[in-house]
Amino acid sequence: MTAELIDAKIAGLDDWRGETLAKLRALIHAADPDVEETVKWQKPSNPAGVPVWEHAGILCTGETYKDKVKLTFAKGAALDDPARLFNSSLDGNTRRAIDIPEGAKIDEAAFKALVRAAVEANLEKPARAKK
Repeated sequence: MTAELIDAKIAGLDDWRGETLAKLRALIHAADPDVEETVKWQKPSNPAGVPVWEHAGILCTGETYKDKVKLTFAKGAALDDPARLFNSSLDGNTRRAIDIPEGAKIDEAAFKALVRAAVEANLEKPARAKK
């Protein structure tokens, strides 16, 4: 069901933003075949919600705006980003984002490496102490 919600969101963006979000989605799945898709934060002002990719926790979210597609990595500040893909939300202690405007080229290898690093960061999180 969730995949269909994301399919519908992409189809509803009948411009470059839908194409870009679809391409990023495919790259996420290529980088992590075990990724799970969810949709969160559905509300009247955004009934389609926000696509979220998870593996042992949130990896990233995919939001669309008039002028960009934004992928926000939940633990981006802790990830190595040698290709400097992160270009937004750089001041926070936790998240980092990639803003992709129309016509921008995506370094596919670097993006997939970032997704894999996000998976590793989630898998390495300390287990919660049992009470």
